[in-house]
Amino acid sequence: MKTILFTIIFALVSITGFSQSSEYYQAMGESLGGYSNCKTADDFRALGNRFERIAQAETDQWLPLYYHAHCNIIAAFIETDAAKKDAILDLVEKSMNRMIELASDEADVFALQAMFYTARLVVNPMERGQKYGMLSDQAVGRALGIDPTNPRARLIKLQNEMGSAQFYGKDTKVYCDEAGQLLANWDNFKPKSPLYPDWGKDQVVGIVKSCK
Repeated sequence: MKTILFTIIFALVSITGFSQSSEYYQAMGESLGGYSNCKTADDFRALGNRFERIAQAETDQWLPLYYHAHCNIIAAFIETDAAKKDAILDLVEKSMNRMIELASDEADVFALQAMFYTARLVVNPMERGQKYGMLSDQAVGRALGIDPTNPRARLIKLQNEMGSAQFYGKDTKVYCDEAGQLLANWDNFKPKSPLYPDWGKDQVVGIVKSCK
């Protein structure tokens, strides 16, 4: 893990040069390395706090806000208490809104927004299914409108469709071919920089395995 972390930091500093912003890239590289150590909701929230501190120092950067939101969305999915889920997601919404202001041309921004709405939905599917299902679909549609090849947008769309099918008692096997194609093409998508989102492949692997 240390070797990977140092490689990320070296690559980022090489890109930017030894400038004042190199501290930002080092802090981001170190924080991204922390994902591999997260297992519990508290772990993800603690890591999210690190990204929040970076965002407070680098107010023109959208990626710290992205990862602050991402960590806390994961924490909300792990959390079992409904009220605590919503409290976590209330914090996410602030970062989400600012992130959209800074990077409304990034597909990953709206893919994460779709994931956020899904997290709101699962707090109470019976009462929230229609509202947040529609909002999530709209957000993922916007992401795919910006970049139809974005793998996280395609993954969230697939997860939403499979979740809806399960909720209504329909067979999810019809999505297996789509999952296989997504996995086969996953590595063809190249993030714009080492800091850009690159997560999700393991989730597709899980879906493909469940199809067998």
